[in-house]
Amino acid sequence: MLVKGSEILNKAHQENYGVGAFNFVNVEMLRAIFEAADHAKSPLIVQASEGAIKYLGIDMVLSLVHTMSKRYPHIPVALHLDHGTSFESCKKAVDAGFTSVMIDASHHPFKENLELTKQVVDYAHSKNVSVEAELGRLMGIEDNISVDEKDAVLVNPDEAEEFVKVSHVDYLAPAIGTSHGAFKFKGEPKLDFERLVEVKKRTNIPLVLHGASSIPQSVRQAFLDTGGDLKGGKGVPFDFITESIKGGVNKINIDTDLRLAFIAQVRKMAQENPAEFDLRKYFNPGIEAVKAVIVERMQVLGSADKI
Repeated sequence: MLVKGSEILNKAHQENYGVGAFNFVNVEMLRAIFEAADHAKSPLIVQASEGAIKYLGIDMVLSLVHTMSKRYPHIPVALHLDHGTSFESCKKAVDAGFTSVMIDASHHPFKENLELTKQVVDYAHSKNVSVEAELGRLMGIEDNISVDEKDAVLVNPDEAEEFVKVSHVDYLAPAIGTSHGAFKFKGEPKLDFERLVEVKKRTNIPLVLHGASSIPQSVRQAFLDTGGDLKGGKGVPFDFITESIKGGVNKINIDTDLRLAFIAQVRKMAQENPAEFDLRKYFNPGIEAVKAVIVERMQVLGSADKI
């Protein structure tokens, strides 16, 4: 059942658990996401980036999600635009039928970010669509970062309070030390949980953790065993995810883990069966690997058995 993003996340906010937001770029990945949610009995957010929309076409994105939501009508699911870069991009997604959009103006000065976010919120809310925004820059916290540099990179709780009050955004992604991709930390993983707790206290809305892939050992090893190169990449440990949820995070974005798990199985199939050219035999192991990653994550997040 396709619902507003706020319908899913407000419940998670009230009951203190996290909901995974999983990116997809093809039907195989989307199948894995829905089948995992069905197995775990979990609500669900599926995300399409502007790149995914360009690859599939916005009509195909909507068609695939509608088809899967009809196949699993008992699963509350929101379709979210991940990292919309402009008002026009968000408007296009809203008009097409997305139930949640993100406007990412975090690279702009605070005032410009706020103005653009409010413009998107005003339009999206008029169409009964939820909105996410971001404050701070996702760069990771390094061992040698100074206090001044840290304050320049990470979210300012005072600004977060004003931002939410003025923009009326539905959920906020505060930068607390993660980064996108497989290379999140140069030293030991660090997140600013105290800052997170303060932002939650000041805003009292669902918060979002971007760059939250964990690169679990099983996924890492499968990727490396088939010739992949992670160059020492590090994800966000599960205990950090759990601590983030305790601190007020309710939406957790996960993409890299799914890609690594899927590609590892496709490579394995190709290496072990060089004469095989049945695409289904390549993709089915990838689907199963992604499902396993997502089911485990839903259990960690606390969203399992919430439907």
